[in-house]
Amino acid sequence: MRGAGGDARPFRIQEEPAVPELVRPDGCRLAYETHGTPDSDPLLLVEGAGGDLPGWSRNIPALSAECFVIAYDQRGNGRSDAPDEPQTMATFVDDALGLLDHLGLERAHVYGQSFGGMVALELAMVAPSRATTLIAASTHAGGDSVVRVRERVPKGAADLAIFSESYAATDPAGVRALFSQGIPQQPHAARRQWEAMQTFDASERLGAIAAPTLVLHGTVDRVIGVENALLLADRIPGAELVLLEGAGHVYHWEQPAAADAAVLDFVRRHPG
Repeated sequence: MRGAGGDARPFRIQEEPAVPELVRPDGCRLAYETHGTPDSDPLLLVEGAGGDLPGWSRNIPALSAECFVIAYDQRGNGRSDAPDEPQTMATFVDDALGLLDHLGLERAHVYGQSFGGMVALELAMVAPSRATTLIAASTHAGGDSVVRVRERVPKGAADLAIFSESYAATDPAGVRALFSQGIPQQPHAARRQWEAMQTFDASERLGAIAAPTLVLHGTVDRVIGVENALLLADRIPGAELVLLEGAGHVYHWEQPAAADAAVLDFVRRHPG
């Protein structure tokens, strides 16, 4: 193409900034980001099934102002690889621990949402020395303890189930913003994560969790009912419970200020 002065100049496509990657022993590449000051308390964000890094975009600014935030795409999500092979919850826990090792971190506050909350629960049980605290959000303990949601989402609107009905109706721009940022998950990756959830059952082991624990949940979650939060808070020794009134499954997107305030208050009271 030609510039204003008529000289020939090459046309260059601006590439997106490179995202750091960790290559796991099986060759799976995990995309991750870090935010904040490295000498602050580390806070590991573990996303849900099909989620990816932009899903934390409303939370990272506030969280990284006080913590060294590590956010990553779990295998099968976002910019990470999606191997089509059997996986268990241990696979995802090992990935999280591998990332901490890669960054030279002995321990971190482990904050998991939904499927990521299950990973965080399992990590706190199998590697207790690595979790400064546990923040289990919009999640459940697996097995027969799971309280299923009875509410039916209108046909053709299944994607909206992650939001509260009120938010989906009053902030369509916010709904579009979340969906437009993410990288669609491949069907086989969703199936592999679903398989890992089917064999996950921490219901009889919750009493072994020693890390200070915050259970965080929206009161009108249409994916994982709030009753599951009550069970976690009851069975995990000393657990604190924070319910965000009127928030759905992606409470941290709908009510980021309230969610971040609850997390930071908890982290401040349990420094690493």
